[in-house]
Amino acid sequence: MELEGKSMIGSRRAAARGEVFHAANPQTGEKLDPGYSSASADDVNEAVQLAADAAAEYGARAGKEKGVFLREIAAQLEKRAEPIVARATQETALPAARIQSELGRTSNQLRFFAGIIEEGSWAMARIDRADPQRKPLPKPDLRSMLRPLGPVAVFCASNFPLAFSVAGGDTASALAAGNPVVVKAHPAHPGTAELAGEAIRDAARNCEIPEGVFSLLFDAGNFAGGELVRHPLIKAVGFTGSRAGGRALMKIAESRSEPVAFYAEMSSVNPVFILPGALRERREAIAEGLFGSATTGAGQFCTKPGVVLLEEGEAGRGLAKSLAERFAAAPEFALLTSGIQTAYASGTRARAQEPGVRKTAEGAPIEGSGFGAQAALFETDAATYLAHDDLGAEIFGPETLLVYHSQHGDILEIARRLEGHLTATIHGTEEDLRNYADLVAILETKAGRLIFNGFPTGVEVCHAMVHGGPFPATSDGRTSSVGGQAIYRFTRPVCFQGFPQAALPAELQDANPLGILRQVDGKWTRDALGASSRAAS
Repeated sequence: MELEGKSMIGSRRAAARGEVFHAANPQTGEKLDPGYSSASADDVNEAVQLAADAAAEYGARAGKEKGVFLREIAAQLEKRAEPIVARATQETALPAARIQSELGRTSNQLRFFAGIIEEGSWAMARIDRADPQRKPLPKPDLRSMLRPLGPVAVFCASNFPLAFSVAGGDTASALAAGNPVVVKAHPAHPGTAELAGEAIRDAARNCEIPEGVFSLLFDAGNFAGGELVRHPLIKAVGFTGSRAGGRALMKIAESRSEPVAFYAEMSSVNPVFILPGALRERREAIAEGLFGSATTGAGQFCTKPGVVLLEEGEAGRGLAKSLAERFAAAPEFALLTSGIQTAYASGTRARAQEPGVRKTAEGAPIEGSGFGAQAALFETDAATYLAHDDLGAEIFGPETLLVYHSQHGDILEIARRLEGHLTATIHGTEEDLRNYADLVAILETKAGRLIFNGFPTGVEVCHAMVHGGPFPATSDGRTSSVGGQAIYRFTRPVCFQGFPQAALPAELQDANPLGILRQVDGKWTRDALGASSRAAS
């Protein structure tokens, strides 16, 4: 399959008129062919206008039709598995097994959302029937449900070339909710993005989906992304990336004449609290798990544990020693981009120079000509950590910081001072949980997902998952970018008052032709109106 290197505007290719850029192999630094042409302002406008033209027709499609489309995207991705894996390993230096796993997750995620919209209850249909005899005023017939917003802009992440990229969670949930999508590819893996884009394009053609429901834009820098967020026809944005990038786009979204819903997943340090009982009982197992969690994928996971809090004393020092041995034995890692490599080197160098901070281990020296990095382990004490806010900043890569504390109050004060994070992890016993119930109460206000006796890397795609958290982990801590709840970001409630049956969406009709769970006069039921009420369990 020939890679053409030009943006996809609906089903056609854009003209090659922008700056040409290339991906690079992170292990060697070698430039990869072909070059890709950056999208122009005209390309952005055409893609968004096409999406807006398709929005009403696509949004009105039945859930079963949209479900068929999502399942066909998954099938088209799997059909291209071999070239996708080959290209993604070149562009990311991630092992083939990791890419294969991520491809499986991406396909399964599409099928997961297909199942949600085919079943239909996600739309949160609510019906309050009229009561013309009510005094002093009659009650009107009111029916509401969630409806799509309109064209959605999606920004691909650097660290997940498939699962948080062209056909990833933001795209899947936006399409499931009934919105056209315009995707901005990440410049680090344009070849992978193009193959995924072709899968969606062919799925749209096979399922007779309206022209413009999907477009893919390439860009060497930030121009096309800024133009996309500024466009007045874009109604929501999904972003996964750095805090700096997210804040810049958030500012654009907020400054529009019509501000747009902006959902960004940004930086997170994901603190790990190791309580006394766990230290005594499982320190070697915890050290092994922490090392894997901090260095898997070269530490380039948004859920990587960046700070570990443990009790000062023999048990804590023993765990630190085991962890240091593992970090010292770690091989050289290849980071995804030269920009990530530069930021990692700068961040670890600055941390090593902080007063009261000591580097206790580093991995194998960098020998290659690519984007290499050494694993790094640091340690400090609670007083130093509390005195220097920059010690709570994310360093994206295979690094973590141990913080020793000597009393209960220290750990609570550190927890209170935390920013918002995607996750917070506690290792402990049942007795620890009783003794540190106040810690759990604080962490509930600081993270979207609390983990007990586990590790934060690994985000399950399911209905209960929350992959979000208070700012600055995300721009809106009320949402999740993974799991069934992700669909709600790209919807808004619409109420129909006094409409005749034939003019109502199927979800709100008396007969309940879709058989979905609805709230009728305050009670949940799948019954058609007029039938005996059967409350949902």
